[in-house]
Amino acid sequence: MFFAVLIFFREPRRSGEIQTASLHEAFRNFGTVISNPRFMLFLLIFSGYWIVYWQEFIILPLYVHDYINPKTDTELMLITGPLVVIAFTMVVSILTQKIPAFRAIILGTLISALAWIVLIIFPSVPGAYLTLVVVALGEITQSPRYYEYISRLAPPGQQGTYMGFAFLPIGIGSLVAGVFGGKLIHHFGEITHQPQGIWWAVTGVGILTAFLLWIYDRTLAGSVA
Repeated sequence: MFFAVLIFFREPRRSGEIQTASLHEAFRNFGTVISNPRFMLFLLIFSGYWIVYWQEFIILPLYVHDYINPKTDTELMLITGPLVVIAFTMVVSILTQKIPAFRAIILGTLISALAWIVLIIFPSVPGAYLTLVVVALGEITQSPRYYEYISRLAPPGQQGTYMGFAFLPIGIGSLVAGVFGGKLIHHFGEITHQPQGIWWAVTGVGILTAFLLWIYDRTLAGSVA
């Protein structure tokens, strides 16, 4: 998806405007974004959000099956997040519209991080469902504002390239999350036999990500473009 957007995205043609974008121009824009270290640092930091997010698909089903109730229909359980997104995106967007975009990103990251504490306190199937609800609320708090922030950073004619790079943290998070989740399950589930420690570690990554985003906002965010 990232490279498809990067190469094939074209700005809508306006009346009287000559379409001049080319593959060469796309790769030139690619180089321009790559050479922006502050923006790339932001994307790298935000990858931490997705490392946390993907654990609902990597660790959570195994955790529920092995440590809560092996008869739980985890496939049905994982529908919770998308349903919350569909039902409450509009409401959350209205409630958070006055919050600056970057602060909404930090807030959403923090909400999704703290969601896993629910499962630590209530290690049950209802607790897992409630955790997924809170994770989804964090997602819909940050996601629209994240893309808004990226689009505002893009110089004229480079919106497609910047929006392509917006998907990079999702890919990085997906790659790292599997390895990270596997190590957590092995350490806390098979070695220490303290499976609740899994969620403290996941929460820690999320809080650290929110903290790094806060530092970034205080020091570098205003000079990215």
